[in-house]
Amino acid sequence: MNFVNKINSSLTFLSRNNIICLTIVSLIFFLDRTTKIKIINQQIQSSSLYINEYLNFDLVWNTGIGFGLMSYQSTIAYNLITFTISGIIIFLIYLITKSTLVDKVLFSLILGGALGNLYDRAVYFAVPDFIDVHYKSFHWFTFNIADIFITFGILTILCKDIFLKNEKNS
Repeated sequence: MNFVNKINSSLTFLSRNNIICLTIVSLIFFLDRTTKIKIINQQIQSSSLYINEYLNFDLVWNTGIGFGLMSYQSTIAYNLITFTISGIIIFLIYLITKSTLVDKVLFSLILGGALGNLYDRAVYFAVPDFIDVHYKSFHWFTFNIADIFITFGILTILCKDIFLKNEKNS
């Protein structure tokens, strides 16, 4: 009976919803890796890639968290940030296993981006950010594809929770 329970438990992991989430995470990770590899290779050839008057691709190595915040030259601070991100990734996996499909998808968006950036931290000891959005002399923080999915996932979860809670309380 114990063997049958283990097989059923394994099959539960391979449920349709979990396969959808695994696919989302994999696609985001692949898209993030592909764009970063292309921009790193492009950067070797030239210093910046002009797209239009509002957008450039310009490689910046980020040792901090999203959008270059908390960038330190200290190895201890870098390792602490990396360890914290690893803990958040483990927590996201837990949340995915316990959530409804909509939340699973949103957590998967965040997880895919977080894994992409964690990979870079492990391999390059910094995250390559390259999307430079600007207007005249004002430049937003430089970011990457992983950051887009992380931000979109977090903002969507916040909006969903705020607006659905307000509807339930009315």
